[in-house]
Amino acid sequence: MRRFALLLWVCAAPAMAEEPMRVLPGPEIRAALTDRVVAYENARQEFRASGRTLYTFGGRDSWGSWRIEGDRYGSQCPPADLWDCYDVFALEDRVLFVGSDNNAVEGRYAD
Repeated sequence: MRRFALLLWVCAAPAMAEEPMRVLPGPEIRAALTDRVVAYENARQEFRASGRTLYTFGGRDSWGSWRIEGDRYGSQCPPADLWDCYDVFALEDRVLFVGSDNNAVEGRYAD
């Protein structure tokens, strides 16, 4: 139900392209993120094929880990030991990460 409600929200938002964003299955998430750089409003993130990820925020670097869990993106960034999981939606150069709490973060490919 959460994916359906979010998809309705994305489709109803002002059109930035002709087709709506779509949720990605696990293999497509891996292809969309591996060896890519995503820029957010105030940060950027590099997704290494090794499963390491480099967050850069405010000029400071922080290393973490990423993985695919079924059809979700998993992220772990110290000092937290827990993994957070997200649905991933994509369209052209945009990527939208939606957490279990329905908070969403949008980024654009920057590589």
